[in-house]
Amino acid sequence: MASLSDQLSRLVYSTEQGRVCPDCGQPQNQCRCEENKREQALSQVQGPVRLSLETKGRKGKGVTVVTGLVMPEEQLKALVKELKSACGAGGTLKEGTLEIQGDHRAVVQARLEHNGLTVKRVGRP
Repeated sequence: MASLSDQLSRLVYSTEQGRVCPDCGQPQNQCRCEENKREQALSQVQGPVRLSLETKGRKGKGVTVVTGLVMPEEQLKALVKELKSACGAGGTLKEGTLEIQGDHRAVVQARLEHNGLTVKRVGRP
């Protein structure tokens, strides 16, 4: 528990900056505590992402499939857009599953790991 002097030194309002966040000490309009808490909650829920190549039902054409992503819909759309441009291929988002046309497992894995996700390859090498 914080001592009495620590509790008294917590700034809640400043005449120069206005209201101040008690957690980070930043002005209220610049505080990012809520965003950080949401990101930490998502990262704790997020398990390893599964990366595979599927050809069934696609007339022999391969599709790189990413499953197991736990993100809001808008973040998934931004991620699929980033992956499509990185691979130079088409793709889509179906029911929380990302599909990129062609065998781009290496590029997709590198991009996902760069974004801080744990990637597990599933299926054939």
